[in-house]
Amino acid sequence: QAQLLESGGGSVQAGGSVRVSCSVSNYHYTKYCVGWFRQSPGNEREGVATISSDGSPMYANFVKGRFSISQANDKDTVYLQLSSLKPEDSGIYYCAVRFSVVCPSGPSSLDGEFFAYWGQGTQVTVSS
Repeated sequence: QAQLLESGGGSVQAGGSVRVSCSVSNYHYTKYCVGWFRQSPGNEREGVATISSDGSPMYANFVKGRFSISQANDKDTVYLQLSSLKPEDSGIYYCAVRFSVVCPSGPSSLDGEFFAYWGQGTQVTVSS
């Protein structure tokens, strides 16, 4: 069974940057879709960005131009660079993956129900 491990969260001031990482192991697929989600207390989980095995990214409107998703050359790690951070970006950031498919086009790519495997999350706290 695939395993996902997030890292790199922390505390940062508004306007700052942080990079979170998602390491994926125990998988044997060349086609996949990896997504980043976040959840803060009292709020529902929301999709942030996705990337397909072919490198195609997709972003939620509220992070366009501020966040960037990428993957390492070995494709075992997916990064999310968070820049121009706002206090409302605080939350636990989770990565998730679904194998044997690329990310769908449109808003369905950011639907958590699409993904099969999830990590435990990493906390990002943005102070004003």
